Amino acid sequence: TAEGRKLAHYADRWQIRAYVSVATDYGASLVQESEFVTVVTGRMDEGAMEHFLREKGIVQVIDATHPYATAVTANIRAACEKVGVPYRRVTRRAGTYAQKKDCIAVRSIAEAVEVLSHTEGTIFLTTGSKDLDSFAKIPDYAKRIYARILPVRPSLDRALNLGYLPAHLICMQGPFSTELNAAMFAQTKAKYVVTKNSGRTGGFQEKLAAARKAGAVLVIVERVER
Repeated sequence: TAEGRKLAHYADRWQIRAYVSVATDYGASLVQESEFVTVVTGRMDEGAMEHFLREKGIVQVIDATHPYATAVTANIRAACEKVGVPYRRVTRRAGTYAQKKDCIAVRSIAEAVEVLSHTEGTIFLTTGSKDLDSFAKIPDYAKRIYARILPVRPSLDRALNLGYLPAHLICMQGPFSTELNAAMFAQTKAKYVVTKNSGRTGGFQEKLAAARKAGAVLVIVERVER
């Protein structure tokens, strides 16, 4: 996350020895290693995290994962409790918007899928590749959905294996301006744009403004506080 990268830079600047845990090689490429910052690549479950904390003698854990990475946060918290390491969570301020008819707020991806299953017209997903299997439950999803995903092979392979059309996949890395978002929404003739309420860092306000500019309804997956 952007917050994680800022913390890594802070640790390096002030010569604080830190391990930065990332899930993928792509994530690792975004963090600059140094004498004080070591990047650890690979997904860890609760047991692996607990072992790592003990092995490295970690004295403070800062959880800067994405606001919607609920499973990862639960594992980190559990591992810290078992080892007795202080845990701090970096929270991201949610985006704000007026409750109008061009915004539909839902509590989960499943609810978004349910809502969209009773609509017609093009859907533009800005929620990444993780939940593409859920959106594939929408009738005629292959024809209706355009998905913007990261420009990495696992994300593209996942989308193609689920049956999404190559011509409907946009592989790009943000952040995206309001103008670029609006151009994409207009080009695809999107009637619905799906986003998570990931705040300013996640480009929420730009997507909100762009959807309104393109005349699309914004389906907002609100975060569940934990």
